[in-house]
Amino acid sequence: MSEKTEIKPTLAARLGLAQFGTTERKTVTFGDASAVVGSRFWSIMSVLILAILWWASAAFEWTDPRFLPGPASTWERFVLIATEGYRRVTLMEHLTASMSRILWGFGIGCVVGIPLGFAMGLSNFLRGIFDPIVEFFRPIPPLAFIPLVILWFGIGEESKVLLLFLAALWIMAIAARSGVLSVKLSKVHAAYSLGASKFQVLRHVILPNALPEIFIGMRVALGVCWGTLVAAELLGAQEGIGQMIWVAQKFFLTEIVIIGIILIGVIGIAMDFAMRLLEGWLIPWRGKG
Repeated sequence: MSEKTEIKPTLAARLGLAQFGTTERKTVTFGDASAVVGSRFWSIMSVLILAILWWASAAFEWTDPRFLPGPASTWERFVLIATEGYRRVTLMEHLTASMSRILWGFGIGCVVGIPLGFAMGLSNFLRGIFDPIVEFFRPIPPLAFIPLVILWFGIGEESKVLLLFLAALWIMAIAARSGVLSVKLSKVHAAYSLGASKFQVLRHVILPNALPEIFIGMRVALGVCWGTLVAAELLGAQEGIGQMIWVAQKFFLTEIVIIGIILIGVIGIAMDFAMRLLEGWLIPWRGKG
């Protein structure tokens, strides 16, 4: 009877250099999505390299400080606006306003876009009606609607949320439609052969198989909404990260522009990470057949 040998993690695994986490894996991994894992070591290294290059550009005066201020002056400006605010608005109020607009626009886009995509994926009649509309509006950037949005809704909160809604709507509709169309027909036949009703097929077969595509669409739509945020907050906003960036660039306050960009990036990463956690919790069967 052979003794079981304990597999100890290698030094490379502890540093995040191992290809498959904490244990070595002697199998073919090309094409196996579950084998593609992130490496914390290289992620940290890439961030450190960017930070060092930023510091070096200021320390050795590679660039004009007016165009690219160094980390020290940017941090001082961040502390200032975090404690005293900017244009009589605190940094937390700017963040809260932007987050509220993003969540409303993105949320309404999901509530409308996902059922629309399901309808297009399940019905040839509805697909024939809505497919030309979705495909027509999908390549149009939300910024192109700014003049119409101002004419129809003015420069209040409704216009900002509407722009973010348009940024998410078409992506979510296409993602939901693709998720429905990706369901294997054999699974649907198997469910019907076991006596399932249409609602049961939709609830237990189509929806679980479409969720991975929907979550991918949600992550993409969330990124596009962040990209539209700055333009949306140009419409007469008194607070918001985009408005702060826009006003700062008028007065050549490059530090505040950089702070706004970093905040948008960090919050975007945090929200994407939260989406990944939610995805792993809701659809643990993804990639398992």
